[in-house]
Amino acid sequence: MRSFWPKSLSGLMLLGVALIAVPLLSAVLHAAFMIQQLTDASRQAAVAGIGATRASEDLTAEILLQERSARLYQVLNDPKLLDAYRGHDARLTTALRQLSAQLESPAAHQALAQMRTLQGEIDAQVLASSPSSGDIGAAIARFPDLSALALRITDLSNAEIDARMAQIQGRTGRSQRRLLLQTALLIPLALAAALGLAFGIGRPLRHIDRAISELGQGNLARSINVRGPSDIARLGAQLEWLRRRLLDYTEDRNRFLRHMSHELKTPLANIREGTDLLLDGAVGELDGNQREVAGILRENGLKLQRLIENLLSFSAWQNSSVGLETSEFRLRPLVKQVLENQQLTLLSQRVRLEVKIDDITLKADRGKMRLILDNLLSNAIKYSPKGGAIYMSAATEDGQLLLDVADCGPGIAPEERAHIFDAFYTGTAARGSSLKGTGIGLSVVLEFVTAHGGMVSIIDGQFPGAHFRISMPLAPQQSQAAAAAGKEQVHAA
Repeated sequence: MRSFWPKSLSGLMLLGVALIAVPLLSAVLHAAFMIQQLTDASRQAAVAGIGATRASEDLTAEILLQERSARLYQVLNDPKLLDAYRGHDARLTTALRQLSAQLESPAAHQALAQMRTLQGEIDAQVLASSPSSGDIGAAIARFPDLSALALRITDLSNAEIDARMAQIQGRTGRSQRRLLLQTALLIPLALAAALGLAFGIGRPLRHIDRAISELGQGNLARSINVRGPSDIARLGAQLEWLRRRLLDYTEDRNRFLRHMSHELKTPLANIREGTDLLLDGAVGELDGNQREVAGILRENGLKLQRLIENLLSFSAWQNSSVGLETSEFRLRPLVKQVLENQQLTLLSQRVRLEVKIDDITLKADRGKMRLILDNLLSNAIKYSPKGGAIYMSAATEDGQLLLDVADCGPGIAPEERAHIFDAFYTGTAARGSSLKGTGIGLSVVLEFVTAHGGMVSIIDGQFPGAHFRISMPLAPQQSQAAAAAGKEQVHAA
């Protein structure tokens, strides 16, 4: 392949143009040459036919005039009539000479020779005899034979003209068939050249387009190897270099997240343990204000723990180092636990909850389901106005769990919908809200729902704010294919 294609894209383009244009140009030139030949042959045949027709007409006319002059000379004995006879005889000779040059058939030349012989015999008798002699009468009696020969020559001339026209028509038909055959051969050749050009350019360009799409989607596992002209191959090498750089940056980022998250977990565990000891009265009973402060510390410790868990889960999932640890559990107690963990935040934001959870038993990863619920609820709290409402419901339909979480906030702007599930994308901050996030909560939701063989949808029209719907099997059967396909299943219903 490398030895066949030119080394550069411009060379490949020139080769493709040459493969397409040269055969077509040669066909056009050949067609023009054949048309010119046919035109010349037709013109020559027309000129010859017109000349032969005129000469035949002159032949017949001059014989009649010559006979008339001979008869008048016989009656009137006027020398001027004999001179007129000689003039008609000369024009008759000229007509015979023209026909001899234009006609080609042996029969026509034989008739012309007979006519010249008969003409000479009649001339000898007329010019050598006196008007009163009987020889001139005998010569005049032979003019009908001369006219008969003239009529035969005319017929032979017309037949020869017809034969020439038929020959030209035959050549025209053969030329047409030849041109059609050349066209029929050149069309596949041109198509083959175009396909070869498209293959030589289109295939590496499709590889480059696929590589760019994979880089844009964060799929850095597949190496980029583009074959083709040198400039396209060089572009592929640049993309491969970019892929390796992005892979290095991704590994550095995940390594940083893992290290920082682990480093934060130890002091956080100490803070939470100390807060729990304070709330349990291990160092003495706390008054109301002290307990409120300790509760705020405990709530923020839980919030920080959730953020660290998101970072760890996201980093681990990006490296495909974790899987699903499925177990059978009821959904209601899990939702209740998540709501209790978020209770202080709900109270501080004065957000009202409307919860409708059916009694559903799932077979899934309980820890990841808790993070899914926790992140969706945290996102709803962050974007809900004070005194607003959050709606949460869960039901089953056709063996699928339908989990809805919605708020009364500003909703999701159309230009942000394509990015809200991207890692570290924080979106537009909620008005009047001091709650900030890492931007990976919804990314973790999408990753974990996809891992269960489900999908996340954005629903419009049912609630004034953002409305997320999770659809996943009650007992998922995880497979790599399902996980890979689920990453694309983010819909705006």
